[in-house]
Amino acid sequence: MGGVCLLVFNTCFLFLLSTVSFAIDSISPSESIRDGSTLVSSDGSFELGFFSPGNPKNRYLGIWYKNIPVTTVVWVANRCNPINDSSGELMINSTGNLVLLGQNKSVVWWASAGKNVQSAMVQLLDSGNLVLIDVTDGNSSGSYMWQSFDYPCDTLLPDMKMGWDFRTGLKRGFSAWKNSEDPCPGEFTYGIEMVELHAYPEAYIRKGGVKYYRTGPWNGLRFSGSPELRPSPLYSVEFVYNDDEMYYMYNVQCKCVTTITVLNGTTSTRDRLTWIEAEKTWRAYSSVPIDFCDQYGLCGANANCITGESPPCQCLKGFKPNSPEKWNLTDWSLGCVRNKPLSCQESDKAGFFKFTNLKLPDTTHSWVNKSMNIKECRTKCLNNCSCMAYTSSDIREGGSGCAIWFGDLLDIRKFPDAGQDLYIRMSASELDEDDGKVKIGLIVGVVIAVVFSGMLVGYYVYRRRTKLKVSETDIREGNEKNEGAQEEDLELPLFNISTIASATDNFSDYMKLGEGGFGPVYRGTLADGQEFAVKRLSRSSGQGFNEFMNEIIMIAKLQHRNLVKILGCCVQGEEKMVIYEYMPNRSLDSFIFDHTMGELLLDWPKRFHIICGIARGLLYLHQDSRLRIIHRDLKASNVLLDDEMNPKISDFGLARMLTGGDQTEGNTKRVVGTYGYMAPEYAADGIFSVKSDVFSFGILVLELLSGRRNKGFYHPDHNHNLIGNAWSLWNEGRPLELINTLLESSCNPSEVLRCIQVSLLCVQHHPDDRPSMASVVIMLGSEIALSQPKQPGFFIEKEHGAGPDIGNESSTNEMSISLMEAR
Repeated sequence: MGGVCLLVFNTCFLFLLSTVSFAIDSISPSESIRDGSTLVSSDGSFELGFFSPGNPKNRYLGIWYKNIPVTTVVWVANRCNPINDSSGELMINSTGNLVLLGQNKSVVWWASAGKNVQSAMVQLLDSGNLVLIDVTDGNSSGSYMWQSFDYPCDTLLPDMKMGWDFRTGLKRGFSAWKNSEDPCPGEFTYGIEMVELHAYPEAYIRKGGVKYYRTGPWNGLRFSGSPELRPSPLYSVEFVYNDDEMYYMYNVQCKCVTTITVLNGTTSTRDRLTWIEAEKTWRAYSSVPIDFCDQYGLCGANANCITGESPPCQCLKGFKPNSPEKWNLTDWSLGCVRNKPLSCQESDKAGFFKFTNLKLPDTTHSWVNKSMNIKECRTKCLNNCSCMAYTSSDIREGGSGCAIWFGDLLDIRKFPDAGQDLYIRMSASELDEDDGKVKIGLIVGVVIAVVFSGMLVGYYVYRRRTKLKVSETDIREGNEKNEGAQEEDLELPLFNISTIASATDNFSDYMKLGEGGFGPVYRGTLADGQEFAVKRLSRSSGQGFNEFMNEIIMIAKLQHRNLVKILGCCVQGEEKMVIYEYMPNRSLDSFIFDHTMGELLLDWPKRFHIICGIARGLLYLHQDSRLRIIHRDLKASNVLLDDEMNPKISDFGLARMLTGGDQTEGNTKRVVGTYGYMAPEYAADGIFSVKSDVFSFGILVLELLSGRRNKGFYHPDHNHNLIGNAWSLWNEGRPLELINTLLESSCNPSEVLRCIQVSLLCVQHHPDDRPSMASVVIMLGSEIALSQPKQPGFFIEKEHGAGPDIGNESSTNEMSISLMEAR
């Protein structure tokens, strides 16, 4: 995690700091900071003083986090000019300038105030910014004569600007350390670049002055080449571009989160790091470059890099390799050229071909206008025969703004489900060829559609007008009907695919909430302002039409505050979608397995509230609804949280309905669900019941208490899995050691102990020993004495030395059972 100004020192480094620290955050002209004393920001977050990252004789003036035990330097003054002894002194001279003195009072480093002032003060702010202030006017303007934030090193702190001040010509860029012992700038730099004022700006990482990685231009939400950087409740981002300045900046929403972006010259990456207090370490949440397609210009001009394809470099439609011989030898540096050159004489006959999910080309030779709409943008590009492509510069407003490119299109890559649309100019003859192919395809398609429509017209007249009617016996697993089951139709609003596409900005990546075994989930907003979430069945999904219909019917029949509400569905062609109420806090797993999010938003009272809410939701499914439903896939990712952190059980694609009034269990030859949450009798014999859901609930409670996943966790001392660890601690009289350390300050010990005991009762090996959900709700809400749990199911002790079996949670895990025995 080393870099230019951020440095996490290994034990081999000598970090020489005096133990003497004065609790002051500023000095005046009559004061100074000598080697051995420090400034500390008023809230105690940052400290300024002298340090040695390598050779103890080389002393540097720097700023680091004071309250983080792993020394993390974020700024250095005399980066290339170390002081060779302990004579260093920081002071304000008679003209108001900030100077760093070394041996024999020689000036080692200085910062100009820009004017002569009678009285100045240097102060270390809580943000980590070292500022020089003119105190003669009481700093009424709120500005600084000089600030370290204008001269960053390798670390981008919250509220620090990266970009340009056009009024002064100041450029704020970053450079990595030469190595872990030398903070002098190395060959690795990072900053926003633009050729002229009206160009389309973006950030570049350069290595030795050569472009190494490109972020893609700003699209209103993020840099378009970094789709992994999604909106977060922990921090917000800002990009400002006007006649006075242009900069990128991020802000932390809560002081309890410490996050930085660092340029790491050792790994040649730009990393976003968050301090995890429980683990006493910095964790990288995103790093670029991500893969070889992020290597700048890998495929040359007018080509597209596609990760997973062979070869990864492919010419764009309408282009061919400039040198087929080199191209076939995997030398793509010469790129691609047009099949048919464009002619300015025929510019009025030219058109555009739409490419989707792209990282937009290098914007060095581009032009941007924020006030144009997309139609005006197309016209402007069409009227200039030098214009090669255009797109919307801001995707937040349905395609507002205009960006156009001139010359070759460089450094393009394709994302699977992200990126932006790009309209590339094509000759009229090539567009005619495409139109001909499209017309033939349309004719064939129309013929097939007419025939197929004739076959289905009766069905749709009967089954579909403004509502979709489906029968609960249509979706028995494997299409097996239960004898004696009564047909009962449901009515659900049927959404048109065009409505859903418009509400989700054509299923844009920035509207994507996540993805599961069923397919991707998007956020959308209807014309009346109502927000929703839409789950779109993926063609590659392991789940199919049966699960899709199953979910619609199950959830449509259920109404409870702890179950997610269905708003409608869309069945059109090959598209199958379920539309739900929108849950702004997404799924439970994003909180309980993320220490930062968990500490910020899930204290013990909220976790207990969630446990009780899930229990009530399951009780409704098992007993209080007019149907008896076994969920079969209860897990953290299938519990959604609304804006008040109320839990709602979701994803009923694998649920089963017990039709007999006294029926409490069933069996199946197709075991589906998620390993780590399955009850032993279901995983082994295909027997499911209300008690298999109880087992899953017990696992979920253990995960909420410990912050650990059941699947993949093994205790380092005795190699027990999560269930085994909880059972051992219970038997040893140390059950409270199970809980996440983040909860210690907010937990109610009696409530926690009760939840641990309830969870162990729920995960007992034999189904008959497990309590019903009605009993669980009573146990959680009262002080009655509880029975002692018996040994749990799946009590596993991994063989010593075996690594943990960690895998992605998926509901497509499936096994077939060839022999069934009645219980």
